[in-house]
Amino acid sequence: MSEIILDTETTGLSVKDDHRIIEIACIETENLIPTKRVFYKLINPEREISADASRIHGYTYEILKNKEKFADIAKEFKDFIADKKLIIHNAPFDISFINSELTRLNLEKINIKKNVIDSLEIARSKFPGSSNSLDNLCKKFNIDLSKRTKHNALLDCELLRQVYINLVGEKEPSLQFKQEEVANHANENSIKQYSKKTISPSKSEISSHSAYLKKEIKKNYF
Repeated sequence: MSEIILDTETTGLSVKDDHRIIEIACIETENLIPTKRVFYKLINPEREISADASRIHGYTYEILKNKEKFADIAKEFKDFIADKKLIIHNAPFDISFINSELTRLNLEKINIKKNVIDSLEIARSKFPGSSNSLDNLCKKFNIDLSKRTKHNALLDCELLRQVYINLVGEKEPSLQFKQEEVANHANENSIKQYSKKTISPSKSEISSHSAYLKKEIKKNYF
């Protein structure tokens, strides 16, 4: 089954304040194994970026003003995610921004109830009462965060992929052993023939050893 791990960065926290997407990343996976197909864009948001948001991801309008606008990448994005399940951490946030951009272009919106898995929702059901941010989940599952000095949509997608594997109880393919291989290995070991050589002591050796034991017992206990 094909999935898309998706993440965005934005100019601010709410579409109600006319904030826009500045970065979008999608990693395609097959049963959570990366297919090496990636969609990644930096986007001109056509507005200034809030200071708080800029501190989180490091982007400014000056950096992005010459990048493509969402309208320029919308079709490519829609084609990339078509007919695939989207896995997103805190999906309502990202989907609200994506659907806002699609609405501006009179394009069909993403159905969050039909096509989206919210990993934050899963984490909250598994770890109620604790913080389930991507950072904290990475720490919980011992996932390396050393490269995450700033929020970055592409890096966050890969971190989310690893978090999601742990959340749903899957294992990385490289750590799996095929049952038939294990069974074959066990069968091979079970039919191995071992050669044993039995060495028996002579009558004189047994007699000498008995005499020695009697002597030691008498010396130590009587």
